[in-house]
Amino acid sequence: MAKSSTYVCSVCGAAHKKWAGRCEACGEWNSITEEVALSAGPKGKTLGAVKGAKVQLSDLSAQDKPLERSLFGMDELDRVLGGGLVPASAILVGGDPGIGKSTLLLQAAGAFARKGKKVLYVSGEEAASQIRMRAGRLDLTDAPVQLAAETNLRDILTTLDAERPDLVVIDSIQTMWADHVGSAPGSVSQVRAAAHELTSFAKRRGISVVLVGHVTKDGQIAGPRVVEHMVDTVLYFEGERGHQFRILRAVKNRFGPADEIGVFEMTGGGLQQVTNPSALFLSERDKPTSGSVVFAGIEGTRPVLVEVQALVASSPLATPRRTVVGWDSGRLSMILAVLEARCGIGFGGMDVYLNIAGGIKISEPAADLAVAAALISARQDHALPNDSVVFGEISLSGALRPISQPENRLKEAEKLGFSSAYAPSRMKTIAKSGIDVHKVDDLAAFIEDCFGQLDS
Repeated sequence: MAKSSTYVCSVCGAAHKKWAGRCEACGEWNSITEEVALSAGPKGKTLGAVKGAKVQLSDLSAQDKPLERSLFGMDELDRVLGGGLVPASAILVGGDPGIGKSTLLLQAAGAFARKGKKVLYVSGEEAASQIRMRAGRLDLTDAPVQLAAETNLRDILTTLDAERPDLVVIDSIQTMWADHVGSAPGSVSQVRAAAHELTSFAKRRGISVVLVGHVTKDGQIAGPRVVEHMVDTVLYFEGERGHQFRILRAVKNRFGPADEIGVFEMTGGGLQQVTNPSALFLSERDKPTSGSVVFAGIEGTRPVLVEVQALVASSPLATPRRTVVGWDSGRLSMILAVLEARCGIGFGGMDVYLNIAGGIKISEPAADLAVAAALISARQDHALPNDSVVFGEISLSGALRPISQPENRLKEAEKLGFSSAYAPSRMKTIAKSGIDVHKVDDLAAFIEDCFGQLDS
């Protein structure tokens, strides 16, 4: 009897009856792969007709032992994980090629092994000699990490069952090959099966597993999205190739806060932890410059000060450029529209360039006011005082909306020597600090306070 098969899109997971060059659901080209259906159970029997083992039940009042976390010894990594590694947890780490994923995990594995833990590092992309070469560069040759270069999932699971390590690193999940799945390594079926087997094994045996995942051109982890649902924690390793800074961000964490970040600096000797990222991101601010504004942001639970840079120039093009690095381009368009409609400040016929300094990416709406201030400062060639920070969300009406954790933002700014801040007036009462806080109701009042009367 011929094997039944379906065709699944590797990007969105949509199923198709036959192969096609383009997925009708998400529009991606050459993303549809064949999947062979799982073998059927007893002939003519439904699931209800064949009895299985009874599942053990418990109620909500049952008392469980508290989670005992183990520290890696890398403060930034422990912070992102929510306070250390939880036993029997599954972690997925994604990032662009060459960003430093393998370097980070080898350093973490070495630090963990030096604390007396048993660690296995399994690579499907490099030979053991290549990993030792990297370990020598990172000064990890004395770390008791066990290495293996293998892609056969059955052999890896057998080894883990015999060795029973505290932590295993799989680099990467796309190279793993399960011999019971009839497709090539890296396909949707293989990635899903390998992630399921490793995650289930980790839960049964109490072993923590870290999976490295490749990313697509859109920055999403390659393979089916179900892999991200299987694991307990999803981390993204971000950074611009031209910058030495790297950001480890938790986008999902069952055992800690999401959106927590850890900051590292790439050096010749590997990744160095950055304990005070605000000072690092603002290290090149020596004098007031038009188009430069400091934003007091919150990443996870950590206050971070970053520099928002803007450049506005007359454009020779019929459609002026709008270029954004480190922020949402759609939100920039909204801020430009609000400035024109509510404040009478137009940017027609002008190229607009916006950059978040240091290679960090900002997503919170509280950066709206800092972006608007940078745009107006660049357009008017009027620099804000070098000792001021700005934060606040802008609504479509031009009003400034309150934002969260203003005290933490001001405390971080005061620690770095800033003496004044611009913030929405509708916020809850801010505890007294050494910073002079200018509270403004709307965008027009902020512009008049900072820049005076402007020509439209």
